[in-house]
Amino acid sequence: MLPLYYDAYARYFVKYIQGMQAEGIRIDAVTLQNEPLYGGNNPSMVMTGTEQATFIKNHVGPAFQAAGLTTKIIAYDHNPDAAGLGFVASVLNDPAASAYVDGSAFHLYGGSISALEGIHNQFPTKNVYFTEQWVQAPGTTSFAGDLSYHVNSLEIGAPRNWSRNVLEWNLASDPSFGPHTPNGCTQCLGAVTISGDNVTRNVAYYTIAHSSKFVRPGSVRVATNQPTNLSNVAYKTPNGKRVLVVLNTGATLQNFNIQYKGKVVNTSLYGGSVATYVW
Repeated sequence: MLPLYYDAYARYFVKYIQGMQAEGIRIDAVTLQNEPLYGGNNPSMVMTGTEQATFIKNHVGPAFQAAGLTTKIIAYDHNPDAAGLGFVASVLNDPAASAYVDGSAFHLYGGSISALEGIHNQFPTKNVYFTEQWVQAPGTTSFAGDLSYHVNSLEIGAPRNWSRNVLEWNLASDPSFGPHTPNGCTQCLGAVTISGDNVTRNVAYYTIAHSSKFVRPGSVRVATNQPTNLSNVAYKTPNGKRVLVVLNTGATLQNFNIQYKGKVVNTSLYGGSVATYVW
């Protein structure tokens, strides 16, 4: 991005947020460029961490402030690999830029989900978000494999590593995996496929539902141990309930206990199965 256009691009964000507000849609947060270190998307724009820090502190941050916008600015928006972690550090180690930034956002097409904990530990006052992961169209992957990977890495892995959210891409598509931009993703499987009046529920529908139906806004994660092959995450909901999502990453039936305040329940999961427990 040419520095000549930093101011125009900042004003674009302001006008976009104001335009959505005029339609009754509140924009809670924005990232400033999807996958900024990758130039292969369509549309796409490369932006380094140093450039984003300059863009934020001299243009977007002041523009939001002048317009009275409370929309959060979230840095980065790609993989938690070495390059991405360096990008985030470039932004959050700049005091003038960091003052306007709520946190950083990640995908998982490279790197490790555990790196999100490292970012939290390095910048404990800044939030961490998980903002994208695609499910590839059937034929190259399997329902069982995708279910296990997404639940383990995202719905369980991201919150256990301090992410405040999990977003799967995308919500819905037609049988041809559209609509999308020209030369956009031609294999991105929606959580549901809509064909006329027919709706097919795909793997992301189920991976998301195991958490989203029970872990409602305002819930907080609580600590749990991780027995062998039993990946899990637990929450306390606003109404005081406990929610536990468990995935058996092994291949065979496994019995286990859920213990809470001295009470124990015995249950079991088949290999590759996931279950949500609420009490």
